[in-house]
Amino acid sequence: MAGDNIEQVVIVGSGPAGYTAALYTARANLAPLVVEGFMWGGLLQQTTDVENFPGFPGGIEGPALMQNMRDQAERFGARFLSEDVTRIEPGAGSEPHTVWVEDQEIRARTVVLSMGAQHKKLGVPGEEELAGRGVSYCATCDAAFFKDRETIIVGGGDSAMEEAIFLAKFSSKVTVVHRREEFRSSKIMLSRTQAVENIEWLTPYAVEEFLAGDDGPGLQKVRVRHVETGETREITAHGAFVAIGHEPQSGIVRDIVDTDENGYVLVEGRSTRTRVPGIFAAGDLVDHKYRQAITAAGSGCQAALDAEWYLRDNPAVPTPAVLAEAGDLVEAQYGPSVSARA
Repeated sequence: MAGDNIEQVVIVGSGPAGYTAALYTARANLAPLVVEGFMWGGLLQQTTDVENFPGFPGGIEGPALMQNMRDQAERFGARFLSEDVTRIEPGAGSEPHTVWVEDQEIRARTVVLSMGAQHKKLGVPGEEELAGRGVSYCATCDAAFFKDRETIIVGGGDSAMEEAIFLAKFSSKVTVVHRREEFRSSKIMLSRTQAVENIEWLTPYAVEEFLAGDDGPGLQKVRVRHVETGETREITAHGAFVAIGHEPQSGIVRDIVDTDENGYVLVEGRSTRTRVPGIFAAGDLVDHKYRQAITAAGSGCQAALDAEWYLRDNPAVPTPAVLAEAGDLVEAQYGPSVSARA
């Protein structure tokens, strides 16, 4: 994966977009290398039941769906590196791009960016200090730590509703804190959440601070503020789960490709092409509107086809080493060239 070897396709990131891109490029005999990261599988690794992905009438757990996608791509020849990309350097002209994994250099004719998005933080006092000590961004991961304890969910979308329902299986009481009276979630998810007996609602309130207690280093209370009156109060919470959306993980490429004001990678029209020839972007790294597993998978398919067509329309320019080897073969068959004999 380094040295003189040049990959045809390197996919940075995993999730539905990355694994679908891997499947399609693998079936095109391009032997893609997927640098999937230490936390492979994207945000679906933190999702319990996926009910809206076609082909699974009874639903499927997020981690199982990701494992299936990964296995399918691997079956056709995709290779995987479970490490994080630290830097990407675009190639000059027709030169290959360089993808760095720590100090390992990987050269590639095309690169598909599918790093996805990460959980957005509130940015309030106590959040960083109590992260992992009561403040979490994944109820699926951490709910069991709060069995028979009081917890809160911050947010008003489908993710917040799903987290609340799951958390209610463990916690004695779950309070959904949302800064508006209206919720962004789908009606079906909201009605499901409202039907759970140990879920309560606190609106329109915003979190102001996470507070540790005197009897230990973990979260004990949350200070909230009424959005309209400014009244503040403290509520008991041993666990707080923040579900207020996501932000694209585009940090390593913001100096390379164009992004919007929120960091989402910009592509050309309805394609997945970035402004850098041979670099494509797919999934939640691009999509700030739909953000669904199925749309990410479709975007990954597009990126794979765009990469395949790019390789078809831009044949590889032989490197000096390849040219030298070709010259040796010609000389062995036909003797020294005219210029050499002269």
